[in-house]
Amino acid sequence: MAVTNNRPADIPLVVHLIYRLDFGGLETLLVDCINHMPPERYRHAVVCLTGYTAFADKITRPGVELYALDKQPGLGLGIHVKLFKLLRRLRPSVLHTYNFACAEYAAPAWLAGVPVRVHAEHGRDASDPQGLNRKHNFLRRALVPFIDRYVPVSHDLARWLTGVVGIPSAKSELIMNGVDTVRFAPGLAAAVTPWAGQDVFVIGTVGRLQDVKDQASLIEAFALLVDSKPEERARLRLAVVGDGPLRDKLARQAQSLGVADLVWFPGARNDIPELMRSFDLFALSSIAEGTPVTLLEAMACGLPVVATNVGGIPEVVQDGVNGALVPASDPQALAAALGLYAADASRVAAHGAAARTNIERHYSVAAMVGAYTALYDRLGKRTNNLNEITQPCAE
Repeated sequence: MAVTNNRPADIPLVVHLIYRLDFGGLETLLVDCINHMPPERYRHAVVCLTGYTAFADKITRPGVELYALDKQPGLGLGIHVKLFKLLRRLRPSVLHTYNFACAEYAAPAWLAGVPVRVHAEHGRDASDPQGLNRKHNFLRRALVPFIDRYVPVSHDLARWLTGVVGIPSAKSELIMNGVDTVRFAPGLAAAVTPWAGQDVFVIGTVGRLQDVKDQASLIEAFALLVDSKPEERARLRLAVVGDGPLRDKLARQAQSLGVADLVWFPGARNDIPELMRSFDLFALSSIAEGTPVTLLEAMACGLPVVATNVGGIPEVVQDGVNGALVPASDPQALAAALGLYAADASRVAAHGAAARTNIERHYSVAAMVGAYTALYDRLGKRTNNLNEITQPCAE
């Protein structure tokens, strides 16, 4: 299955291989890279191991090719052959794979003659939040000959790749995530929400509703906060934005804790910047993360953050400066941190302003796209030089 548009064949092609193109932080980064990379430098195609949703409409760059391999659960060895044939037909200059589920496909790309293979690690799975799974790490090491560069998106992931997994440091290159600080900015229009026009304090979170994001701890923390401040009940609200396998379970949890009337589940949305501007505080309760995009987007919107002290989060959130850090899976600590902001407007304002400044200085989409463009250039030039060296001399 494919959607194809015409494109100039003389511009190098980057094929981005992702498990599924759906609403999410990693997917947002991919789309931002495609939309912001200079069109005269690289053209792009996106290959999804499974499929894609309407999120693909966020790709605004003309001529981007979109493919779905329709992989079913299980090993799916036939997908390797299917991808091999597709790559032989597309003849890309770069294959860029994302996260563990796609790493193994660097091998068929090598067989297909793709000259540059880049693999990005954006975070770890809920089943292995510390990245200690021996089988997975063995496979990561086994793929080293087929991958030219591993790209961790946080210092935490970089240390893990070299120190725990055993990836050679020469093959690892840190590129920090970045966000569009024009779209995600304070002071612009906010979304129409159920609490529009009311004097309320809104705690918001955005992300796929799945185990690794642990929204269950956030909902429990919110209920603890409401119970500890019954006089504030009419003022407190929680927005859980996103969709996923745990949506019904989380809604039932809010009901059982007696806060269903205060918790809003709007599902997956296309107006995330506007929604974030309707929040007073952003919360992230993940048990594992790289550098979460929604966190950067919220801070770019001038929101202070209460987040778990995992992965690359403490590299972005400075406790007591632009937010608060709490232990993972600790609803009591999370409730206490949320309460400090709900009770102190000056803290919200000061930490929100500091959050925006931090993103402007260190996490812009321009810096991220520039780093990936330079990486593709550098690896492509090296490959071309090696090809020239190994070409037989003309007689």
